[in-house]
This record gives sequence, C-alpha cells and structure tokens, in this order.
Amino acid sequence: MAHGALGKAQLICSSSHIALPNQSIKGKQQVEIEFSVMNIVHGWYASHDLGACIFSLYHQFYKLIATDDGCDKNNDEVIFMLLRNAWYVAAWSSEIPQSAFLARTLLNIPVTLWRDTAGKVIAFEDRCCHRGAPLSKGRLEGDSVRCMYHGLRFDRSGACVEIPGQDRIPPQAKVRTFPIVEKHKWVWIWMGDASLADESQIPDTHWLDDPEWRSLQGYTHYATNYLLIADNLLDLAHLPYVHPTTLGGDEAYAACIPEVKKLPNGVRVTRWGEGIKPAPFVQKVKNYPGSVDRWNIYDFVLPGIFLMDSGMQPTGHGAKEGKRVDAAEFRSTQALTPETDTSTHYFFAQPHNFSLDQPEVTVAIHEQVITAFKEDSEMIHAQDHSLNLMPDFKMIPIGADAALSYFRWLVAKAYKAEQAEKNPVQIQEASHG
Repeated sequence: MAHGALGKAQLICSSSHIALPNQSIKGKQQVEIEFSVMNIVHGWYASHDLGACIFSLYHQFYKLIATDDGCDKNNDEVIFMLLRNAWYVAAWSSEIPQSAFLARTLLNIPVTLWRDTAGKVIAFEDRCCHRGAPLSKGRLEGDSVRCMYHGLRFDRSGACVEIPGQDRIPPQAKVRTFPIVEKHKWVWIWMGDASLADESQIPDTHWLDDPEWRSLQGYTHYATNYLLIADNLLDLAHLPYVHPTTLGGDEAYAACIPEVKKLPNGVRVTRWGEGIKPAPFVQKVKNYPGSVDRWNIYDFVLPGIFLMDSGMQPTGHGAKEGKRVDAAEFRSTQALTPETDTSTHYFFAQPHNFSLDQPEVTVAIHEQVITAFKEDSEMIHAQDHSLNLMPDFKMIPIGADAALSYFRWLVAKAYKAEQAEKNPVQIQEASHG
C-alpha cells in the first residue's frame, strides 16, 4: 500500500485505484484520474491515512478543474458552477394556475411560467425584448402574453406578434423560451441548449403521485449556494446531531459506515443501522417498542436531485436481505435548483406507504420533515456565514466526506465539459496557458 507523495505515482487500496502517472497536480495541467475508488468503501475507511490522501487528491483535482475556468479561489470554497444542460425542477405543478404568472429566478435568469389555454406550461425569460420589463407583470390573452409596459404581445413560441402602432415587426423581436416537462407534480425546465433537452433523462419521481404512496408538497428557500445543501444531503452522518428529535435519534447511526458507489451522473449511498433506536419522527406515527434496523439508500444525481429509499423495521426480521416486515417505508424526493450563485430553491416531499387511510399521519410526517429542514437551514446558513467571514478557510476532509467529495468533482467535471462545448477554442488556449 503506497502512501507516497501527493499527486505522484499511484495510491492503491484493495480494489480501489487512483493513478496520476508521474504528474504533479500543481498548476493548470491536464490530469486524468480513474475514480473506480468509489466502488469500494470499507477498505478505504479502514485506513485513515490513506483515506485522507484520497480525499486530498479529490480536492486537488477538483481545484484543478475549477481554476482552469477561473471560477474558484481555493479548493474548499463553494464555487459558482451552474450547469445549464440539465433538467431542474422549476416549480410544483400547483404553483402555476391557469390564469396567472409564476415569476421565479432560476440559474440567475428571471423566468415567468404560465399555462396556455390547453393547460400546458410555458416558460419565458421574464424580460420583454423591447425595454426589459418583466413579462410576469403583463397580461395573459389566451395563448399569448401582453407586456404591460408598451403593449407588445408574444405568442407561446416567444415571437412578438403585435406592436401597438407599428405594422412591421422586427424578426429579432422575440423572447427566449425554455423546454418544459410537467411530470409527477413537478415542472421540469431545461436552461441550456434546447437541442440537448432529452425528456428521458428526467429522474423517476412517480412516488409523488402514485396512489400507493402519500405525501404533501414542500418548498423552502436558502440564501446559500446549492453545493452546501448538496453536501448536507450527501452525508447523513449529521442526522443524530442536527436532528436529534426529528429525523435523527440514535447517535450510533452516525458511526455506521456507508457504502458509496459512483454512478455515471451522480453517486449512490447505502447506509444501514442495525439494532438502533428508531427515529423520533417515525415513533410519532408508528411506535416501535424495541430496536430497529434502519436503512437509507439514495441516489444523488446531477444537477441536484435526491431520491431515497429509507425506512426502518423491528430488528431481526431480515430487512437487509430484502424482507420488509412491519416496516415504515419512505421515498424521500428532493430537488435543489439554484436561484442565483448564492441562493437556492429547495423542493421536497416525503412519500410513505403505510397508514394510507389516515391523512393525519401524512400531515404529521410532513410537519416533522419541515421541522428537520429548518434545523438543516439553521446549520447551513450558520456554516455559510462562517465560511464567508474567512474565505481562506481550509476544510479538513474526513471519511464521511466520500460522497460529497465525489459529487463536487463530478459537478466540476461536467461544468468544464459544458464550457468547452460552448467555447472550445478559448478552453483549449486556457489549458495550454
């Protein structure tokens, strides 16, 4: 097992492998790292020193990618990398009525969402092409939108079809539109190259309207960069400490070593707690007299979608082998959508498949989740404030950072690729500068 100098030769642990063939990772060099390391975890955590080296490599390579585009000051700073070519949740379906606008800033772009006469959701950039007035302050006229500053009218494609007092309409008189898909109570939007918008890439969230599951709609707003929230979701070791009376409970759960597996567009985390105390929020609706086996199995995929199979049941009934007996099961469904570089829309629901005929149970679960997310918000906003006071602060990676470190690397890699597609000449010149 080699613990050699950072950035050189190879680091090998069991079946995990990271290689930087005789290259220093200082400066703006082209470096490729094989991250099959994410396929094993237990051996990785077994050696603290090696784990620290691995995470240092993650952070160094992450920094290398980011600084190539001039978007990061140091490797631990939250960076403003907003992927455009991805599906984001823009709203709950219920937020967009038939006869009004929903104005919302998404990825630093003002957007107005509205429905045509057939009920289909339309997304316009919320700026009239004439003087930049918000179209959300305009008027719906059937399948068109009237700007209430100077009266320009736009059809559902965004083309201007009327200018009061003017017969000729300039061909460039149009507003930008965005691909929209309404599916399972969420309205998905594509903010990048419209030709790349593939509806099949939208994650499955059918639990939101599946009759075998019950949930209520949730939304909260963060005044922080979305990556800090992603970090929180990717490390559930915080549950017993941030949420002792809601989602957390037994501190023994924090010591449970997760299995981390890389996905093409994200990461899968599997965490089991066996023979531990049940979480308080479950005890309020489904009381367990003794210990339980608890699981959290979730995918966190680009650009920031969290899909989790979680639950608990009495210890010793074979939950780990797939036998779910007297189980409290959930399908937590969450989405992070950057509003700006420093603010985030957070959509969430906690579908459950028990006590379906008791709406009070659904309400109780939802209220507990809201309480827990307020606890998250307080901690993350406090963390953000602390980091902003000391921009040069260096985070020290620990074993629990496996998933979040990989996800940050994945975001940086995707961002760099997206920028290269937009301006290949500029990127190529920068890499050789």
